[in-house]
Amino acid sequence: MALLTTSDLRVYFHTRNGLVKAVDGISFSVEEGKTYAIIGESGSGKSVACYSMLGLVPMPPGKIESGEVWFENQDLLKLSESQLRKIRGKGISIIFQDPMTTLNPFLKIGDQLIEPLRLHFGMSKKDAWQKGVQILEEVGIKNPAQRMKSWPFEFSGGMRQRVVIAMALVTEPKIIIADEPTTALDVTVQAQILKLLKELQVRRNIGVIFISHDLSVVADIADEIAVMQNGIFVEQGTRDAIFSNPQHAYTKKLLAAVPDSEKTNQQHENTYLISADNISVHFSGNKGEGVLKAVDDVSLKIKQHEILGLVGESGSGKSTTGRAILRLLDLANGKIVFNNEDISHYSRAEMKPLRRQMQMIFQDPYASLNPRTSVYDTLAEPLLLHKIVAKKNLDSEVFSLMDSVGLSRESVLRYPHEFSGGQRQRIAIGRAIATKPAFIVADEPVSALDVTIQSQILDLLLNLVNEFNLTMLFISHDLGVVRYLADRVLVMKDGKLVEEGAVHEIFNNPQEAYTRALLDAIPGKSLLGVG
Repeated sequence: MALLTTSDLRVYFHTRNGLVKAVDGISFSVEEGKTYAIIGESGSGKSVACYSMLGLVPMPPGKIESGEVWFENQDLLKLSESQLRKIRGKGISIIFQDPMTTLNPFLKIGDQLIEPLRLHFGMSKKDAWQKGVQILEEVGIKNPAQRMKSWPFEFSGGMRQRVVIAMALVTEPKIIIADEPTTALDVTVQAQILKLLKELQVRRNIGVIFISHDLSVVADIADEIAVMQNGIFVEQGTRDAIFSNPQHAYTKKLLAAVPDSEKTNQQHENTYLISADNISVHFSGNKGEGVLKAVDDVSLKIKQHEILGLVGESGSGKSTTGRAILRLLDLANGKIVFNNEDISHYSRAEMKPLRRQMQMIFQDPYASLNPRTSVYDTLAEPLLLHKIVAKKNLDSEVFSLMDSVGLSRESVLRYPHEFSGGQRQRIAIGRAIATKPAFIVADEPVSALDVTIQSQILDLLLNLVNEFNLTMLFISHDLGVVRYLADRVLVMKDGKLVEEGAVHEIFNNPQEAYTRALLDAIPGKSLLGVG
């Protein structure tokens, strides 16, 4: 039985630069207990299509040009704002992509969870509170009665996503729109969230519209799939048909971009560029909580021209390890040797000359780039700071960096907000290689990128490693990406290294239960050629 039917939906944006056809004539149906996935790159129109059904697209500049969206014998596109309010959250709920921005930081979890119950059903605060506790327990939050009184910042990313799912389910809707609900989550947390969503869907016979650019996730959960490009559906079909026999060139391109191969074994020099021996990093906890051992007696070595992958869940100590090696954090104990030089206790002033040789690519380029600085100045800054080039040669060096990371020279005077996520990451990479460093720490550099953009960035990193003879510590929770890029892999848990080995050893014959759990949680394993 069809819960929702969309016919010839068109949503256009009237901008200064002309007409943008964000959604241009799509049709689909959502069945009870089924998952209808819409996949495609950022900007393809996935979210706009679904948000417009509930009047959540700003108008102007957006405008629904035509179409029908039937739900419970009503065309949603013809309803008033007050009528739509009665459907939002009650008949159709949305799980938004970023739970931290979805949740109100000034309200406790319980107050946010009971709001739709009181609004839609007129429940008393006591009854709504009791139902809130029940739904938190249903989505796997421990001590739900106590956690109802917590603030959003007191939850981890996975727990916040569970809370957002609870908010979508608490009104017992007939349809849930899940907009990239697992983007940037650890592979194990992602597996838990997807399993939870599927269990609740089956138990309550809910229809799900699942928006995603992650084909591995969709391969595991979807019943029907629509492939969206430039506002239109270029292909629709069952999950098996789309993945086993794609018809459209764009679908084939998306599937080809999934990192499903293992890096060819390469011989590296026997000299080590980086050596960390028994390093520990401790943070002072809140009053009465003692010391947090973020990194606890970790030892690792990285050969010249090697890419070492460091994997593990959030909070395992991966990023802290990378920052400690770069001496961006102080050591509680241990020793770090870079290029035969003991830098364990160097002051900030002593580290400054070495910054030219040691660089970092951060996870979020939008946060790491100065929004008030043009690309030209961003790339020129390290060149001038380290006196690498004279001012008269600065233009040619900046243009050369633009060429190296695949950016148009014509865009050199633009600012970060004028670029896509993938382009911003290219700028951040360009800044990191500007000084021609020997060593780079890449901290989750592709975690939230589209599969095709991710593929481009990974290939770019491989090319740059070869071109500039780089050594790299590549930090990620995406094991498919690490398998594609790394020469060796370290597995980290609770501040300690639990396993180490060549890529094929870790993926084909893991020794530790934790490593096996990470591998078991990888979505779309048949698609990735794993296990």
